[in-house]
Amino acid sequence: MLLVAVLLGLAAGESTPADSSVWKELAPGVELRMLEAVEPSAVGDSGIAVLRVDPKTWQLELVGQSRGGETSGRSAREWAKGHDLAIAINAGMFGEDYTTHVGYLEIKGQVISPRINPYQSVAAFDPHDRASHPDFRIFDLDIPGVTVQAIRESYGSLAQNLRLIKRPGVNRWSQQDKRWSEAALGEDESGRILFIFSHSVLSMHDLIRELLAAGIGIVAAQHLEGGRLAQLYVKVGDVELELFDGAPSTSAWPIPNVLGVTRRPAAE
Repeated sequence: MLLVAVLLGLAAGESTPADSSVWKELAPGVELRMLEAVEPSAVGDSGIAVLRVDPKTWQLELVGQSRGGETSGRSAREWAKGHDLAIAINAGMFGEDYTTHVGYLEIKGQVISPRINPYQSVAAFDPHDRASHPDFRIFDLDIPGVTVQAIRESYGSLAQNLRLIKRPGVNRWSQQDKRWSEAALGEDESGRILFIFSHSVLSMHDLIRELLAAGIGIVAAQHLEGGRLAQLYVKVGDVELELFDGAPSTSAWPIPNVLGVTRRPAAE
């Protein structure tokens, strides 16, 4: 089966399973679930796509202008195609130079953005000792003893972003009038990576409520991007998805950096 969702709310070819309680295995360690918001969205199709990825089988990478060698932004799909990524999603918000990550960012020991801001969520991967630390973990910086420096002692890659869900499943956004489509990064109770793209244009409070009630085991999450810049691209097995906020005649906007996923070498 070839599944292509080129634009929000538009699926070409076979549709995804109608039962939102079903996880569809795309490959060993990668599963897709299409949720439908209990509270219908006034804009969009009320859908929320969730990819569940086993970090023992797949590994995170950062690709983009911040790593050097790239002079312009690309869509998540273009970044994935150009760097052999199975999955690509926004790496997080960026500054006025359209390149610099907002918040602390370090990849494999290379400090890309040194500024530690007030955002309370840090996603960590590439542990120095895989036997002693999980391959992926979202940390809350308002927990006593948890600091960026302390996390660096155990992990080589860190990405600081706005927090959506505090461990172990606490909605940290108050209700507000603003609503947007959303790309987010989460962790479930088994330590798996959750890539989230909400077709539904919801307040963040309502989106978090939907995720916590969906039975996906989410315990922590951070905001990556919202609105027209939010994107998720997947090409795993026979399934290809490109999700972004736009009309059928538009293309995804260029973004400077993505978090990508590649298969972990068997020797690891």
